[in-house]
Amino acid sequence: MYFTRCALNPARRGARALLASPHKLHGAVQAAFPPHAASATGQGRVLWRLDQTEHQVQLYLVSPDRPDLTHLIEQAGWPTTTGWDTREYQPVLTRLAAGQMWGFRLKANPVHSGRKTPDAQRSQRFHHVTVAQQTDWLLTRTDKFGFTIPLGENKEPDVAVRGREVVRFERKSATVSLSTVVFEGRLEVVDPDRLRESLTNGIGPAKGYGCGLLTLAPLRRG
Repeated sequence: MYFTRCALNPARRGARALLASPHKLHGAVQAAFPPHAASATGQGRVLWRLDQTEHQVQLYLVSPDRPDLTHLIEQAGWPTTTGWDTREYQPVLTRLAAGQMWGFRLKANPVHSGRKTPDAQRSQRFHHVTVAQQTDWLLTRTDKFGFTIPLGENKEPDVAVRGREVVRFERKSATVSLSTVVFEGRLEVVDPDRLRESLTNGIGPAKGYGCGLLTLAPLRRG
């Protein structure tokens, strides 16, 4: 597995087009790999996430194969000065052990299923829309993801919602709507194997559209 970071230049027309459509950015990410490369390895799937601040846009990737982002840099980056950084992800995955504490960041698409109608092939998904609903969506699923969220100083789970957005874009002449939320906080490793699965296969729906990538960071001491 590989972990990649790539800076995008939001001042460029190509970058603005990609940032406006998760469907277009999904295509650009998939173009970084040979056809069927990820499915052939069986090690995980391609996950990606955009982290945006006022002055910076970073694209993060986790993938079974090493990506080639030349086309993305030429279209939406700084082709003459800045490339991308790809590192082996296995050392991080191997380090995981029960009881460890990590900082985390996750962009997710919290949904719940409604009743299946008689003429429907499957139950319809509905977005959680409030901060409380979205946070509860995460807290009630951490066991199957291999971690728990400890209590913070206020005796509440140490997780915060840092960004919420409703994104709409066109896909195959239909309008797709996603309600996304960015979670940040602390987690404690409970089941390292399940957590590795979450890190390499993602959390929740809409993984192809920039949701589901969980990233870890060492906690500062003191």
